[in-house]
Amino acid sequence: MKRSEINKALKEMEAMIQEHKFALPPFCNFTPEEWKEKNHEYDEIRDNMLGWDITDYGLGKFDEVGFSLITIRNGNPKMDKYTKTYAEKLLYIKEGQMAPMHFHWMKMEDIINRGGGNVLIRVYNSTEDGKFADTDVTVHCDGREFTVPAGTQVRLCPGESITIYQGMYHDFELEEGTGPVLLGEVSMCNDDENDNRFYEPIGRFPAIEEDEEPYRLLCNEYPKAE
Repeated sequence: MKRSEINKALKEMEAMIQEHKFALPPFCNFTPEEWKEKNHEYDEIRDNMLGWDITDYGLGKFDEVGFSLITIRNGNPKMDKYTKTYAEKLLYIKEGQMAPMHFHWMKMEDIINRGGGNVLIRVYNSTEDGKFADTDVTVHCDGREFTVPAGTQVRLCPGESITIYQGMYHDFELEEGTGPVLLGEVSMCNDDENDNRFYEPIGRFPAIEEDEEPYRLLCNEYPKAE
């Protein structure tokens, strides 16, 4: 992706967040210049990859496969100094974008429609060898338990959520014509390096073409503390 495309995507997400009056923690507003002056008191942000994120899953088709997100808080099972057992994210998805099918071995999460249009979450159980199971899926949405056939898309309107258990395949896209969505994710610790099982092998972070200065640093771009 071009840096200008990333900057545009981040500003669009900021506007959506402001529209829905969700206040971000201060570190989300640090400029690239300010990050150069941030020392070890901000190691938790660096070590746990908090902050702004863009993913196109390495496919180079951000407007089709990918979205913008912020990791607001996260623990780190690989480092004893971080004892949080939970994580929280915000995700911004536009019409035409989607997240590919995947599950998590360790993480359980709630995906929450914080505002905007409607999101469609397709769900499957997984088999021991990582395939789609042809079995009904038990779904938990805001205190309601129900069963749907394999491959069903569960609609989340603003304010609604779904619990995604370990081993449950899921993808998501927007219901056409309903507009962009601000999603929340409340989960166990997030570990993108080891806990994502994509149905089709793909990447994570975009290759960046530097055609302008960064508006915000992404969570994998922070300078090291002095």
